[in-house]
Amino acid sequence: MTAAAPFLIVGAGQAGATAAAALRSLGHAGRIVLAGDEASLPYERPPLTKAVLADAGMDGRIGIHPAGFHDAQAIELRLGAGVVAIDAARRLARFGDGSELAFGRCLIATGGRARTLPSLPPGTPHVHHVRTLADAQALRAAMAGLRSLCVLGGGFLGLEVAATARAAGLAVSVIEAAPRLLSRAVPPEFSAWLAGRAAAAGVALRLGRSCTSIEPKADGVALALDDGSTLHAPLLVVAIGQTPEVALARDCGLALHPHNGGIRIDAQCRTSAPDIYAAGDCASQVQPLAGEELRLESWQSANEQARIAAAAMLGVPTEAAATPWFWSDQFGCNIQMLGLPGAATTYHLRGEAAIDGTPRFMLLGLDADHCLGYAIAVNAGGDLRPLRALVGQRIPCDPAQLRDVSIPPRQLVRNALSAAASPSLS
Repeated sequence: MTAAAPFLIVGAGQAGATAAAALRSLGHAGRIVLAGDEASLPYERPPLTKAVLADAGMDGRIGIHPAGFHDAQAIELRLGAGVVAIDAARRLARFGDGSELAFGRCLIATGGRARTLPSLPPGTPHVHHVRTLADAQALRAAMAGLRSLCVLGGGFLGLEVAATARAAGLAVSVIEAAPRLLSRAVPPEFSAWLAGRAAAAGVALRLGRSCTSIEPKADGVALALDDGSTLHAPLLVVAIGQTPEVALARDCGLALHPHNGGIRIDAQCRTSAPDIYAAGDCASQVQPLAGEELRLESWQSANEQARIAAAAMLGVPTEAAATPWFWSDQFGCNIQMLGLPGAATTYHLRGEAAIDGTPRFMLLGLDADHCLGYAIAVNAGGDLRPLRALVGQRIPCDPAQLRDVSIPPRQLVRNALSAAASPSLS
């Protein structure tokens, strides 16, 4: 690598934009090129299904960095004509406009794309996906004047769309093939609470149901379900997850995970090719809490991997990744999740999981040794924050104390740390 060779970041989303800023904050004075397919300046994606879908005035207020940031930091933007090919051996990237760039080091942060159904390709009338700002704007425009919509998929994104649509006065149906909501992320007791909350908000849930046919019509979409029922929706939102955007990585020979499809990276976000790194939704990395290699599709994971990748590209030490954390706002509740669930996790309720009003509670997940590995907080982010000192640290906790709301969370942490430092001699 020559001193003049620029650092190239492929993908101008959360991970890419954060990595560019991190390179500067870590003292890199060389040339940085940030390239992306979308013409928009880098923006936050979490608001797309919430604030942006509800309010056109939010479109210009979701930038990752303030106006003028990239000019001030001398970060070159190549937007709207992203990288279409990478020659890893020659360290050469080709752009959509035909131009080429020789790079010294490259970070691939291409994110993911909305998973689609073969029978409903992008552009199908009355059918929407939400992954980009343009997607959210198109769905918002389509919702205007309608009285109802249907959401296919009961994951976080689908439920956020459902909650926003209900708040806007639309009748909403959610079809989910699994027997419960968020089945891969939360325990059954939380799924049941969330289903009750959604139903209380007026959402019609069709759980454990799959579509035997989906047929676009002139006035909407006709759906036939496996229980023999039918549904007509003037608007259908397909929210069945996303797939990692790894075409560039695959074509230039980078190793991909055989099951989750992500670009395989080590703890420093290095790929299988020298001087090429990856971060964000497209990356697959061993997660110590889970004991396996995963793709974590979250805002926090993208930021953490971007920070670590930037440091690795410069060869400077940095702190290890923080404990995985995720949040969602839906049906009048802020939901936060800390850590990762395990197969043998048992859950303890702290507080009252009321369906109506503004509930405030936590579900605290302990492993077989009573160590805290996962926590879910509803409208209790302040209570969750101190528990970061315990999650994943192999420190046993007293389940009875965890359930006792009279003991402040900070005291819970102190009690657990004290007990761990002074184990019983009996």
